[in-house]
Amino acid sequence: MKNPANPLTVQSDRSLLLEVENDLYVDARDGLARFAELEKSPEYIHTYRLTPLSVWNAVAAGVTKDEMLSVLDRFSKYDVPQNIRIEIEGWVERYGRVKLERDGDRLLLQSTDASVIAEIWRSDYARQFLKEKIDSRSIAIDEAHRGHVKQALLKLGYPVEDLAGYLEGAPLGITFRGEMVSGGPFELRAYQREAAAVFHAAGTVRGGSGVIVLPCGAGKTIVGLAVMHLLQTQTLILCTNLTAVRQWKREILDKLELPDDAVGEYSGESKDIRPITISTYQILTYRRRKTDAFLHFGLFSAGNWGLIIYDEVHLLPAPVFRVTAEIQARRRLGLTATLVREDHQEQDVFTLIGPKKYDVPWKVLEKQGWIAAARCVEVRVTLDADERMRYATAETREKFRIASENPAKTTLVRRILEHHRGDLVLVIGQYLDQLVDVSKRFELPIITGKTPQRDRDVLYARFRAGEVPVLVVSKVGNFSVDLPDANVAVQISGTFGSRQEEAQRLGRILRPKSNGSPATFYSLITRDTRDQEFASNRQLFLTEQGYSYEIVDGNEFLLESSNNGGVA
Repeated sequence: MKNPANPLTVQSDRSLLLEVENDLYVDARDGLARFAELEKSPEYIHTYRLTPLSVWNAVAAGVTKDEMLSVLDRFSKYDVPQNIRIEIEGWVERYGRVKLERDGDRLLLQSTDASVIAEIWRSDYARQFLKEKIDSRSIAIDEAHRGHVKQALLKLGYPVEDLAGYLEGAPLGITFRGEMVSGGPFELRAYQREAAAVFHAAGTVRGGSGVIVLPCGAGKTIVGLAVMHLLQTQTLILCTNLTAVRQWKREILDKLELPDDAVGEYSGESKDIRPITISTYQILTYRRRKTDAFLHFGLFSAGNWGLIIYDEVHLLPAPVFRVTAEIQARRRLGLTATLVREDHQEQDVFTLIGPKKYDVPWKVLEKQGWIAAARCVEVRVTLDADERMRYATAETREKFRIASENPAKTTLVRRILEHHRGDLVLVIGQYLDQLVDVSKRFELPIITGKTPQRDRDVLYARFRAGEVPVLVVSKVGNFSVDLPDANVAVQISGTFGSRQEEAQRLGRILRPKSNGSPATFYSLITRDTRDQEFASNRQLFLTEQGYSYEIVDGNEFLLESSNNGGVA
């Protein structure tokens, strides 16, 4: 045994077991999060796993093999198994072993290892995208297959380093305002400037594609503007919804010096293509029937874009991946709070948008004051006898809904709203019937997918102004909603085990508050049900970022609230 006081057990099956009740837990967690994936996070032992993709993303973000092995050696109880060392070394060595480069007018797949080129050439799957073998160390490919080749080679275990360069796009003069239109001076934060610079890579072929990972509320939009400023080129921005489109437009006009007609919206309401055009994934993937072509894919070639920004890139729909595979000559910036995709297609983000280029742990930015300190509270309630019987006899999928819509949660909502009178509170949920019931019972305004965009904009504006202190929102409130002074979120039901959703919902309240107050995120869970099981999975990503959930019994919560107006 190397050091029994250490918190980490590294196992030969690539799993890493980390003891939470250990003085070195925080340092070990922060080190592992850079190159390993968190799989489970019960109370005492957290399980991480090493994967090729987690290591390749780490390498792309600048983490070295020696740094990874140093973390394992420093915190492990036992000697690190030899096969783990070999696998990490092998994965790191594979990154960039194959490169895409230009030779005049030709696009070449190259490697200094002739055996790798031979393996690629003989692969039936990869061969369909290859043009001709030039020599023992290079293969010519068609420009249109640049993305497909990278996808194929990742499946073979060779993450391609794409050094083929990019189209410059039409020039566009972009400068930052010294004073924002909304009032006050503007200056990039150090990490925002650094993230943009890492992506840009001084304009060399080593920059120009990749993902920036920052917490909600940390200013990912500003990073996008900083990249636009560095590139000085016409830009297409893709967002999750129309609210996000309007927010991007507001930020652009507030902080950038541009001609009045430089920014356009391409949506269901407007088809205005300008030097900076902002659209949604929804309009891009619209088609009349499933067998029809996508009507708006022409947007990708409608302008001479030098940059395409994919906001909330973890939500990128599969059809947009397909068209992105064919436009690899355009610079591509992905912005997200988490690389986790519920469809497990993280490899497509890696190959088609680019690897992770920059990230900052949430807790680091919290300590620096750039995002609000947050307290996460899981309040567990029980089902009454009748509901418990209905739950016991229900089909598996219906069990989750019964537990999620537990009427006892409504009583908790009332007490939370009473305790947080004077705060700006979001009540968020999955099921519309439940949300409508809360809205009617407490006479609260509600925003759902059926709420017209104009009405949403009005309610969000009134919420920002403090005129509406409590707002009930469905899943439409998960993403890209700028509500800077919201400081309390009450999650009454979640989307099964969606880790990305948990991160986004906490993110709604993480912007620093004008009065310096902390944020509180309540998650109401029905005890000993599917609701509790899925909640544990949803919390994985936030656990990895350093957040822990206080678990409170619902009855005790109500008792404490009634006795002292607060939460124990």
